[in-house]
Amino acid sequence: MSWVVAEELRALWSRNFPLLSLSLQRAFLLLLLAALPISLLWINLRPILLFLRQDPALTAAAASYCFFSLPDLLTNAFLQPLRVFLRSQGVTAPMAFCSAAAVLLHVPLNFLLVFVLRLGIPGVALSAALTNLNMMLFLLAYLRWSGVCRHTWRGWAPPADVVADLRPLVRLALPSCAGVCLEWWWYEIMTVLAGYLPDPTAAVGATAVLINTTSLMYTIPMALAACVSTRVGNELGAGKPRRARLAAHVALGCAAVIGVLHVAWTAALRHSWVALFTSDASVRRLAAAALPLVGLCELGNCPQTTGCGVLRGAARPAVGARINFLSFYLVGTPVAVGLAFGARAGFGGLWYGLFSAQAACVVLVLTAVLGWTDWEAEAARARKLTGRQEMKVLYVGSGGAHEQV
Repeated sequence: MSWVVAEELRALWSRNFPLLSLSLQRAFLLLLLAALPISLLWINLRPILLFLRQDPALTAAAASYCFFSLPDLLTNAFLQPLRVFLRSQGVTAPMAFCSAAAVLLHVPLNFLLVFVLRLGIPGVALSAALTNLNMMLFLLAYLRWSGVCRHTWRGWAPPADVVADLRPLVRLALPSCAGVCLEWWWYEIMTVLAGYLPDPTAAVGATAVLINTTSLMYTIPMALAACVSTRVGNELGAGKPRRARLAAHVALGCAAVIGVLHVAWTAALRHSWVALFTSDASVRRLAAAALPLVGLCELGNCPQTTGCGVLRGAARPAVGARINFLSFYLVGTPVAVGLAFGARAGFGGLWYGLFSAQAACVVLVLTAVLGWTDWEAEAARARKLTGRQEMKVLYVGSGGAHEQV
């Protein structure tokens, strides 16, 4: 959802609060529309996976999880834009507290649904959906109580205003969404490819352990990317390109340190970490063998994720999307398939494919941020974009009044 940041920051730069409120409502609409095809895919996941000759038992489990995750899809259509809306205004501490409260409730919810009510996989999906719903409700309650957004939230706009002139937001949304999806779809492709290995149950199980681990590690550079995206956007909009460049360099340095820490702990704790997920000996053997390689991938993943945040803050998400496509699909996929099936390296070959993709990605992202970014030109472009937005006819308040800005 970081694609909406640039639109909202432009509104903040010019104190155009009606545009900020309108951007949030347009984000709600776009995500609700995007949820429709995703819902159809999840509902029909079982026949699709069976057509791809996946293991029937694994297919049934995956289809059940996705079906019961449908409520979470709807919740996220509102939660994710709301989080970006708050972060773009520097309201971050309340989100941390609300997340912590939701996580504290998640543990007993998960235990109740999975073990007490014996819902199994559907219970896991429903507990995740309820956790996100709780977080959204906590955030809304805080906003209602604190009034922190009373200047930036101007009430619900007429539907005609929400759907009017969606093109600027869509132009930001599509490349940003593509950049994230291209990377995460690749992990899903890895899961499908693991199902074709000689022991598919163990391979898919180990893949799940490793993807959950890399998802956990990803939260740190993802948060760093969100912060630097907001900071770079603010500094460029304020006409301070040197401060924007400094923020980018500091964030990339922090990301490199985080990557080194990930390498260290995945190598030192691989056996005990994997044991937390499963007692299956085959799964533990495969996952523990590949975990140090996954940690090594974070040397590239942390800086490239942060670098993509810099590109989003500069309203250049298309650059990140092109880099992800080139790295994961033109480099990583051939290496993974070639090693796993052609060279018969098996499960480890898939993860060497990830390593090659991350290596290519970090080189290209750092080149784009450190070598190809003209910060003075980006600041000038930000001023131009801000001036263009100020000429819009905007909705003001909940009484239906309009004004020319």
